[in-house]
Amino acid sequence: MFRPLTRTQLVVDLVVAGLFAVVAVFLTVVTWPSFVSGSTIVDSRVQFIAAIVLTLVFAAALAGRRWAPGLALGVAWGAAVLQMVLALPPLPANFAIFGILYGAAAYGSRVVFWTGFGSALLGAVAITGYLVLPPLILGGYWSDRLDTYVTLGVTLFFSAALALMLAWTIGALVRTGIRARENRRAQELAEAQTAAEAERTKIARDMHDVVAHSLAVVIAQADGARYAAASDPDAATAALGTISTTARAALSDVRMLLTQLRHTQADGPQPTLADLEQLYAQVRAAGVRLQIDVDPAPRGEVPASVQLAVYRILQEALTNALRHGGGEPVEVRLAWHDERVELTVVNDLAPAPVSTVDGGVPAAGSPARGHGLVGMRERAHLVGGTFEAAPESSPDGAERFVVRGILPWTDAP
Repeated sequence: MFRPLTRTQLVVDLVVAGLFAVVAVFLTVVTWPSFVSGSTIVDSRVQFIAAIVLTLVFAAALAGRRWAPGLALGVAWGAAVLQMVLALPPLPANFAIFGILYGAAAYGSRVVFWTGFGSALLGAVAITGYLVLPPLILGGYWSDRLDTYVTLGVTLFFSAALALMLAWTIGALVRTGIRARENRRAQELAEAQTAAEAERTKIARDMHDVVAHSLAVVIAQADGARYAAASDPDAATAALGTISTTARAALSDVRMLLTQLRHTQADGPQPTLADLEQLYAQVRAAGVRLQIDVDPAPRGEVPASVQLAVYRILQEALTNALRHGGGEPVEVRLAWHDERVELTVVNDLAPAPVSTVDGGVPAAGSPARGHGLVGMRERAHLVGGTFEAAPESSPDGAERFVVRGILPWTDAP
């Protein structure tokens, strides 16, 4: 029943209603007539007091037209009925009905909205009957002046209906504007939430790529250093150096991603094709043998989105090869054609099935879970490409895991 209003709206409504009450009371006092009922002059003091009270009631209903449209409409109807029961003439305060009908149409609920529509039509009927029927009946004009009063009644009805319906229609138009503005605001909020969710997903995907790859390298080097500590101190020292370098790079990337979370307006620098050699070096330092084949090489400037997708897909695929590979060389093939790049990563799987819990590519027979494959697929789809990843059998019967991606792009002139 009650709508929340801002302080400004509440003050404006109260001030408008207060000014209306002052003006309406003044006009009522100045224009107040004497009442005549038949041949008897009636003392109008009671009617005058009632007129002043009803003026204040109409002003109060006008004040609540936005705060409680349904209540304001009900109060206005009660005051109007009481006015007719007391046989009061039309009052200046009756003009408040137009504002109340406007408020019912503009701010009321669906029930109040249509109640206001019905009130406009029923009010026109009430006004016509109240002003036309008493003189017609009490004056005994049924015979000689009936046509005149019928014409007057029809004219008065259409005039009152037009005025009341105009106020209601203006309120309905304002209601449409308010609904459109609310829908637009809701749409903007939904779009902002969608964009924020997409940004969080992107950052989470980058975080997974960075942390999973770096930790895989660190774990591999730590295991190697532990085994080599007694027999080959130099190898252990080199492994510790690789751990330190990888951890520092990962920490820098994580700090960059956290900065993006705090300042989403400015993205940090993203990996490019120039960073692939550093990626290959980290993987080789972790003990994985790589066979890199780039044929043909890119002949123009590659879009940044494609460079990022290629880097992240290779990073995740090599991380999976490091964790689940069977020790054979990992093959990386990049073919930069005129309108696309074809990416392939092939690695042997470990003989024993190894289930993963962190999103890596599973070994043979273990289920695919986590974010690794999903992240690579999303990377490819974001640039309009395709992605496939599945275990295959090589001609010699060995189990391999093959990652294939085709990313479309256009050579720069």
